[in-house]
Amino acid sequence: MNTTHHQDHTGHAGHGGHHAGHAGHDAHAGPAGLQSSQDGYTLALETTALPEGTATELRFRLLGSDGRPVADLTPLHDELVHLIVVRRDLTRFLHVHPVQADDGTWSVRVTLPEPGAYRVFADFAPAALGRTLTLGADLAAGDGPGPVRELPAPAAAVAVDGREVTLTGEPAAGEGRRLEFAVARDGRPVTDLQPYLAAYGHLVALRLDDLAYVHVHPDGAPGDGTTGPGPVVAFHAQVPGPGTYRLFLDFKHEDTVRTAAFTRVVR
Repeated sequence: MNTTHHQDHTGHAGHGGHHAGHAGHDAHAGPAGLQSSQDGYTLALETTALPEGTATELRFRLLGSDGRPVADLTPLHDELVHLIVVRRDLTRFLHVHPVQADDGTWSVRVTLPEPGAYRVFADFAPAALGRTLTLGADLAAGDGPGPVRELPAPAAAVAVDGREVTLTGEPAAGEGRRLEFAVARDGRPVTDLQPYLAAYGHLVALRLDDLAYVHVHPDGAPGDGTTGPGPVVAFHAQVPGPGTYRLFLDFKHEDTVRTAAFTRVVR
């Protein structure tokens, strides 16, 4: 069985939390990440190819319509930019958080474990726009296309680092659905999930054929008086249309961020 790979880069400056005043980031109205430019903003990769298996700096710029780096971003769940890197067959997944240099260039070190075609997605919220944008660009790793792997079949539960995550609910094309992820360990519910990026979980859904992208944050937030630290993390999610999707759930337990991945076929 192929595994997904999660990298978490700590040490970035914190920027707020899940509360009023932050740009909306709970779901995209339609397919996102299918283009590198939208609404006057552009994701410009300075690094378009990386070696395989070696930690290497991935550099990019977020440009406005004037061709200059965007200066004013609204925080999204403790970060100014969320960067997702996936292999095009959806068998590899990274969710990292870059830092910005004085010249406006963003960078983060990533390791792509095998050769092939990858896609980079940048989630960010220009203050002047007042909402979240997701822009995408292609990235190559190693020499040649590498193997194309089949996704695991849809399953009710998956194992990750000694924990079992069970999914209740099914995504539907063009319709919001409740998805519940329950985390257990050795058959017992996990009730001590830790906040990660101002939430108990983060969900990214990607469609296999075109890599249409949806990033969803859960119902409730740590410290709101009603949301407990597990075992269930619930989302309201809407996917843009039929197809085979891979759902990537990030959650933090015992000081480590883990990623559980599910395959779902939406008709």
